[in-house]
Amino acid sequence: MLLITILFPILVGVGVSLPKLERRTRNLCYAAALLLTDALGVLSALSGAPLTLFRLTESIPLSFALDSLGRFFLVLVLTLYTLAGVYAFEYLEFDERENVFFAFWFASMGAMLAACMASNLVSLYLCFELATLTSMPLVLHERTKESVNAALKYLFYSIGGALLGLFAVITLCLYGSGDFAYDGFLSATAIAEHGDLLRAAAFVGVVGFGAKAGMYPLHGWLPTAHPVAPAPASALLSGLIAKAGVLAVTRLVYFSAGPDLLRGSWAQAAWMVLALLTVFMGSMMAWKEKVLKKRLAYSTVSQLSYIMLGLSLLCGDGLHGALLHAAGHACAKGALFLCAGVVIHKLGFHRADELRGVGRRMPVTMWCFTLSSLSLVGIPPFAGFTSKWQIASTALREAPGAFGVLIPVILLVSALLTAGYLFPVVVAAFFPGKDETLSAENAEPSPLMTVPMLLLCALALAVGVFGNLLI
Repeated sequence: MLLITILFPILVGVGVSLPKLERRTRNLCYAAALLLTDALGVLSALSGAPLTLFRLTESIPLSFALDSLGRFFLVLVLTLYTLAGVYAFEYLEFDERENVFFAFWFASMGAMLAACMASNLVSLYLCFELATLTSMPLVLHERTKESVNAALKYLFYSIGGALLGLFAVITLCLYGSGDFAYDGFLSATAIAEHGDLLRAAAFVGVVGFGAKAGMYPLHGWLPTAHPVAPAPASALLSGLIAKAGVLAVTRLVYFSAGPDLLRGSWAQAAWMVLALLTVFMGSMMAWKEKVLKKRLAYSTVSQLSYIMLGLSLLCGDGLHGALLHAAGHACAKGALFLCAGVVIHKLGFHRADELRGVGRRMPVTMWCFTLSSLSLVGIPPFAGFTSKWQIASTALREAPGAFGVLIPVILLVSALLTAGYLFPVVVAAFFPGKDETLSAENAEPSPLMTVPMLLLCALALAVGVFGNLLI
């Protein structure tokens, strides 16, 4: 069942790139494939048995299994790929390479599902690389010079980061089985004899895999790639594919090296410094940015490092806060990029200051933008509040030294900056001023685009209200 779930969307991706079907028929096929993949994913989560596909060497199997963490990320993958895929039916209505886009859409979906199901470090690393290779064509879809350069930058940063991760994978597997186990697979003897090497390797792996999650200093690809990709691909990159880095770091620290290896060490302190720097820097860059999608991309740099901060606390409550923020961010930021795509698709507006009065023409779209912004800022009862509260309160109890105070302060400053770059867009859209003479002609898209945005907003609220149940 696990293998079928992984291979089905990949085979669909190969299949949809070949025939020249009428557009309506092709979209029905895409929709059916998304729903069937969802059904397979649910069956895998409920009854999928562990699988060893083959062995690379005597001690390195390519194997898959689903634990609770894998199921958590699997649900995020199925949800965002399905909703953004439905949105793309109308967004790509006049795109001549729609079948190529969906070919890589489904291929990357299979790679992400495989990463969720990987049961050891080597399997995860291979799936991580496959997710990069299959999602990179989504960035260069427009085939402009800018999009090609952005795709190459995404590829080089991701592969460079993955090579750092590979050093961690090899080192940890030398002193342990490589099979995921909560609190790690390293023995007390290995830690006692090679603790410094293992600690350094784990930190290098965090930085390397953190490149996919946009953590400083390997964050540069993210604000370059997101703005040039089609809106559904931007939603996917920001809301989900960047979280392949979060998944890899979580598996590396909590299920391989073990949090005890890093707790209280220089590696934890350095990790926290990098994450805090990224949170503040991303918020400042977003606040200064005028291009809407690029502003949202810098916001992703900041918000993903909230997750990294939660993980760096190296305790169960910190992990819970990080996962809550991963779910809430996937819904809210996915909706924001889809809203930006509607404005670009229907009105051709790319800058934040061009959205003055747009609320009259696109009330549903801008209400979705508003609700998603509330979640991202951290206004209760949305998901952003629940997760930030969890991370900040855990930091006050668990973070070493001055970090216990510094983390909540930086989170609060970042929340204010987030309000500063999102709320003015909302206010200008709904309250342009009496002197403004703007068109009131309705420009809302069809339900193919509005329903996915509404559902993502509803999910952001649900994660906030029922966060404890989710954890």
